[in-house]
Amino acid sequence: MTSDSIRPLFDAEARALLDFGKQSRTGAGFGWLNDDGELTPSQGVQLWITGRMTHCFALGHLLGDADGLPLAAHGVAALLDGPLHAVDRDAWFSRVEIDGTPADGALVSYDHSFVILAAASALLAGVPRADELLDAALATFERLWWDEGLGMVVDARDPHTLTTDPYRGANANMHTVEALLAAYAATRETLHLKRAARITRRIAEAFTSHSFRLPEHFDESWTAQLDYNRDIPADAFRPFGSTIGHWLEWSRLMVQLRTACESEGIETPASLAVIPQHMYRRALQEGWGPDGEPGFVYTVDFDGRPVVHQRMYWVLCEAIGAAETLRHVTADPSYDLDVNGFWDWARTYLIERPGQWREELDATNQPACGTWSGKPDIYHALQAMLIGALPVTPSFATGLMAARTS
Repeated sequence: MTSDSIRPLFDAEARALLDFGKQSRTGAGFGWLNDDGELTPSQGVQLWITGRMTHCFALGHLLGDADGLPLAAHGVAALLDGPLHAVDRDAWFSRVEIDGTPADGALVSYDHSFVILAAASALLAGVPRADELLDAALATFERLWWDEGLGMVVDARDPHTLTTDPYRGANANMHTVEALLAAYAATRETLHLKRAARITRRIAEAFTSHSFRLPEHFDESWTAQLDYNRDIPADAFRPFGSTIGHWLEWSRLMVQLRTACESEGIETPASLAVIPQHMYRRALQEGWGPDGEPGFVYTVDFDGRPVVHQRMYWVLCEAIGAAETLRHVTADPSYDLDVNGFWDWARTYLIERPGQWREELDATNQPACGTWSGKPDIYHALQAMLIGALPVTPSFATGLMAARTS
């Protein structure tokens, strides 16, 4: 468990994050907040934000927040009945304008993964119609995103022809693992767990075959494309090189997956017992302060040299999540020291006031907006504040439920 000295601070920060996020409600779901906590109309309503915030408010309800249930119910209803739901395609638009007009663009599996996550968390939290949303989201997943032959998900489809984009990415598959773990937690259907294990096996192989620096970008045959986006290195979703935050996020997810599979008697690679710790240590070795300033750089190349030096808040949050999870399964107290250090850095550089975390800093830890602007959502920070008080379970919702009854 998070050290006694900072656990009350994390609990208070979780409440403050939920309060800040409540300002994001719109008629079509949840919107993108600016630095002052006001809606940013130019960003419209994004599917990934609406899914994440619905998930967060379901967790808020499980925490006893009085606004959690109505806000989560709003998110579920928006995802079912609102303009984000492309009913004629049995899918969801990635973005609609603030007035509900669908924006141009592909259908994206990354965004859809958060619909599954939202529905699963809402179902466990007792949110009305969450079962309906989960059924619809899983049906879309089966039809559009899951590639049974390769055991991975495809990334994007043309919204009209449904033609598959040839690009394949580790990021969409990572969040699919998170979503499938949540779906398993909500339904106890082991198919979701087995599919998450298939994805994770391939990712583990990619890690080990590239000196524990994960390739993010692949072609249709899942051959790594190491030069992808070399000319757009700081892209928000497809940056060049290897993303430090994803090493940390995968290390947590691998532990959650292995724990869940063991409980069901599902075999996982023996390497999953050691890869998470190795990835975490490599992330600290190559990602934390390689340029002489504290904080995690965004990306490195495949020799471990920093590429994008900006510090993204979500990377720090995933470092907390990985450290808390690894401390739980290893009983190594050094992880508590890491969490304390991460928290000190967050308070110094990231947190402007309770519940308000800067999205991006430059290489000298000053506020920046080269890749991100505003404060789009609270998902990473909320989970970081909660995870240290929870057992290792397939999802945050099941962890909160277990903690509440222990």
